[in-house]
Amino acid sequence: MQIGPYTLPNALFVAPMAGVTDRPFRQLCRQFGAGYAVSEMVTSRKDLWHTLKTSRRANHEGEPGPIAVQIAGTEPAMMAEAAAYNIERGAQIIDINMGCPAKKVCNKWAGSALMQDETLALQIIEAVVAASEPHGVPVTLKMRTGWCQSHKNALSIARAAEQAGVQMVTVHGRTREQGYKGEAEYDTIAAVKAALRIPVVANGDITSPEKAREVLRQTGADALMIGRAAQGRPWIFREVAHYLATGEHLAPPLVAEVGRALLEHLQDHYSLYGEFTGVRSARKHIGWYVRSLPGGEDFREQMNRLESSEQQLAAVARYLDGLAEQMDRLPAVCSEAALEMSE
Repeated sequence: MQIGPYTLPNALFVAPMAGVTDRPFRQLCRQFGAGYAVSEMVTSRKDLWHTLKTSRRANHEGEPGPIAVQIAGTEPAMMAEAAAYNIERGAQIIDINMGCPAKKVCNKWAGSALMQDETLALQIIEAVVAASEPHGVPVTLKMRTGWCQSHKNALSIARAAEQAGVQMVTVHGRTREQGYKGEAEYDTIAAVKAALRIPVVANGDITSPEKAREVLRQTGADALMIGRAAQGRPWIFREVAHYLATGEHLAPPLVAEVGRALLEHLQDHYSLYGEFTGVRSARKHIGWYVRSLPGGEDFREQMNRLESSEQQLAAVARYLDGLAEQMDRLPAVCSEAALEMSE
């Protein structure tokens, strides 16, 4: 799998998810087999670049390359400036966000709202490519199938993006209108793949090794991007990779391995966010890990009342030690049920 000058170790990507895909989470997914990770979106508004929130999102300390930064905005000149700014800070790939369905993003005509205005969307793409090309930095694009069921225009935007110099396109198989509801459809992704020469990545509802194989079959995509199914289950990447290579399932991970990974993830999380914010934002990650485990819901309710990282780490360690006394490996979980619990 190639993006510009960069050869990736495999074709399994972790999706950029706002409030989730920070540096600790990206590194965790890479450790469990993801071949590529894109940062959660960074605003193109210059007045916000030096805020704590943006600086955390742009933190790539110790992260293996290529460093991919996703930018979001509505003005071509501002997006070009944001691309240049992030390249100066170490970005090796710039990803344009035309896929975020969040109201606070779309209300400002950013994210997937840009798909309603193809002229503006293309102007943004051209401006970002022009700002990135002199530095040898490839530009990629992430989008949805369209704004709504009656206006699916991913194919026309993808064609224009390729002509403008974009080097990879990712399509989430839903319209913005759908949000994350209903089922992803893959016919649009297949049409985009058939029309383009650059790599095309399929995203949406890839929840299991079997689903991964089926999506590849239906779309012919060059790579798969996994988002919500990796929340609390980062080992899905190695499970999918093993299944695609061998047709066989890996055993669920050892409880002891999950315990080590979670505790290391939490410590990395606290180091990025600090004590107060770190403890509170870590709760969702812990909740995702334990949601399908014995006693997980009761533990999550107790853990959410803890106020210090020391207490949180100790509670997680006790819970997992107790679980290890009951079983060597995690129980197998229905992937669709796990995805529903993440919404």
